Amino acid sequence: MGIMEGMTALGVVFMVVVLPVWLFFHYLAKMKTNRGLTAEDEKMLVELWETARKMEQRIESLETILTEKVPDWRESYEKK
Repeated sequence: MGIMEGMTALGVVFMVVVLPVWLFFHYLAKMKTNRGLTAEDEKMLVELWETARKMEQRIESLETILTEKVPDWRESYEKK
């Protein structure tokens, strides 16, 4: 067996066995490091949560006012 045949065999073994395993573990490690939220994502999530809470309070206030002004507004709204 010549040097070229031996190098070819090693190249094939590397590409068939070593390279796929190496790539698998490389991307597995990348996926684990990118799993959590960044500080910017957490800040945006908190801001969205606060905005949603404020909107909910405003909607409840508007519904209360509307119920005082037009008591049967819910029935007419639900018919549509």
